[in-house]
Amino acid sequence: MKAFAELYAALDETNKTNEKVAALVRYFAAADPADAAWGLYFLIGRRPRQAVQMPKLRAWATEAAGIPDWLFGESYDAVGDFAEAVALLLDSAVACPERSAPAPDMPPRRSLSAWVEQVLLPLRDLPEERQKAAVLAAWAALDGRERFVWNKLITGAFRVGVSQQLVTRALAQVSGAEQASVAHRLMGEWIPSAAFYHALLIPEPGDADVSRPYPFCLAHPLESEPASLGAIGEWQAEWKWDGIRAQLIRRAGQTFLWSRGEELVTDRFPEIAAAGTLLPEGTVLDGEVLPWREGVLPFAQLQRRIGRKDLGRKILADVPVVLLAYDLLELGGQDLRDEPLEKRREELERLVEGMRDAGRRMREGQVDSSSRIPHPASFLTLSEIVTAPDWDVLAELWATARERGVEGFMLKRRRSPYRTGRVRGDWWKWKVAPYTVDAVLIYAQRGSGKRASLYSDYTFAVWDDGALVPFAKAYSGLTDAEIRRVDAFVRRSTVEKFGPVRTVRPELVFELAFEGIQRSSRHKSGIAVRFPRMLRWRTDKKPEEADTLATVRAMLPNEDGGR
Repeated sequence: MKAFAELYAALDETNKTNEKVAALVRYFAAADPADAAWGLYFLIGRRPRQAVQMPKLRAWATEAAGIPDWLFGESYDAVGDFAEAVALLLDSAVACPERSAPAPDMPPRRSLSAWVEQVLLPLRDLPEERQKAAVLAAWAALDGRERFVWNKLITGAFRVGVSQQLVTRALAQVSGAEQASVAHRLMGEWIPSAAFYHALLIPEPGDADVSRPYPFCLAHPLESEPASLGAIGEWQAEWKWDGIRAQLIRRAGQTFLWSRGEELVTDRFPEIAAAGTLLPEGTVLDGEVLPWREGVLPFAQLQRRIGRKDLGRKILADVPVVLLAYDLLELGGQDLRDEPLEKRREELERLVEGMRDAGRRMREGQVDSSSRIPHPASFLTLSEIVTAPDWDVLAELWATARERGVEGFMLKRRRSPYRTGRVRGDWWKWKVAPYTVDAVLIYAQRGSGKRASLYSDYTFAVWDDGALVPFAKAYSGLTDAEIRRVDAFVRRSTVEKFGPVRTVRPELVFELAFEGIQRSSRHKSGIAVRFPRMLRWRTDKKPEEADTLATVRAMLPNEDGGR
């Protein structure tokens, strides 16, 4: 536990990539394999469910520190991070003299795996009194830095400024294995253990999980005019869809559908799973799950399915889906990622056309042609390649993206391999300009991590019949200097407090950008937006000059004045 806490501190205290990788290499090279497996699990963003509810932890920390609840609240408010507030209060408290003599059933201080497996994981199922005893004993046994990390783990809030790509880079350095191979082995479901860690690092493991997806290839935003990429003939253009990125896998007689977030979603999309049964053995497709009925539906429709535990006939009929396939990563059990895109695309087209033939044969009478049940192949279709003689003509098509229900173009170099992660040069996303609105800051809340002591998370409102109506939340887009200025404004302009949230005088106007908009009965404004962020602080505008809800509604698709 001590080594992992020291690693967390080392990663948190630097923003230099090489220093972070060096710290990771030191940790993995020295750690016990079982500890390294759990450290890896947390570092790449995986976590077990929250072990203990926050109100209980607050009450126990207040009692252990010997302070009133209001003082804990003020301390938490000053620090801005629950785990850190608890660690600091207990570190200075005289109410923990037993700290120097840990309970006999506490695991060794240096064993992360023992702490997780013997204390953390069982916590959630213990009765409250035993939960409290275990948490207090853990707080007493750990030093301040360890206690801080432990609090992050038991609250499910563990995050540190390191990407999965940096972690795999460090593991590759430690093991000598290829970084891409390490990244692939980390995909899908796995249980942290010494055995898993050993298998992860050997050059050629022979027991790969048949369900395991490949690491996704990601694109960078296009930063200049597309003509700067060279001849248009070197590039493949496809519409950029707003859905769920996914890989459909058919191996060992089984079908798996994985989201980009490494969530197995096969049961959420039974139509696509059925289409997967038609794929040849050893096939992996990369594509986008989209709500689709004679064309793409708004993303909000897909969210209706994502949020349901039980998929009844009505929701399946109301929100049909397809997998729009745009890449072929494996065929016949052979990894095709090093092949050029144009070759992978040719194979993909042959594969999908074969599935369409099966569907056509069904409709022509090989089964009951009166049946209204669609052939499974109809739930898998091919991403369209958009052709143009030059960049100017492609730009004209790009300008029609929003009315087509897409976000712009994906530009992919025809000779490129399928890379791991976000690598510059081969894949670019050329997105249309976002929607923009001028809105008024009305609420503020402290951020997290390095911004835990600053008010950096904001709620914005627009005007409706002379009143400000909450419209969107945003926390990205400002510089550090601007955030400090807004933080100072929040502190001197607070008019009400609601827990961690501050209501401020409506004086600051910001230009917000967002990628999509739809109706929502869950929001007071009746509107929900996708990926809101701050474009700029409109110091030139007064709050009464901000936009109205009517202006925002006019942006809705299929409405008068809509785009």
